[in-house]
Amino acid sequence: MSDAESFHEYVRARTAALGRVAFLLTGDAYLAEDLVQLTLIRVAARWEKITAAGDPDPYVRRVLYTQHVSWWRRMRREAPVAQALPERVVPDFTGDVATGLAVHDALARLAPRQRAVLVLRYFEDLTEAETASALGVSLGTVKSQAKDALARLRTIAPDLSERRLTEATR
Repeated sequence: MSDAESFHEYVRARTAALGRVAFLLTGDAYLAEDLVQLTLIRVAARWEKITAAGDPDPYVRRVLYTQHVSWWRRMRREAPVAQALPERVVPDFTGDVATGLAVHDALARLAPRQRAVLVLRYFEDLTEAETASALGVSLGTVKSQAKDALARLRTIAPDLSERRLTEATR
């Protein structure tokens, strides 16, 4: 199988999963599509080297994460800072929809690295070591970011328990 064919096969097989992760990172379907496309463009240029090293998923996830952080930093520099955020009114949905919205809002209030750690650990179901490898950080960083992120989630969304958070991201 040629490199182009293997890349096309990878794109067909993994685009939906990458899109879900990108959506959890960005919180916007259109930005998630853009992030996945940019990631795949960057990966395509190095596909031969990536596949020579073995499984391409950790590398692709790292590119996705770093592109998201770059966007976040760029938007942070370019966007004017509001003095006070308006109150968000969330419709009173029941069941999984309400939990999903609460998780989405809570994740949006985390720092990008904390969000990435939680998405990879609880949504992608990666081990701590796999998460550290995907993000290019140490195992201790993953543990501390996860601990801090979960503590922050408990503060900003006390109605979400860890069990409900894990169920909502699956």
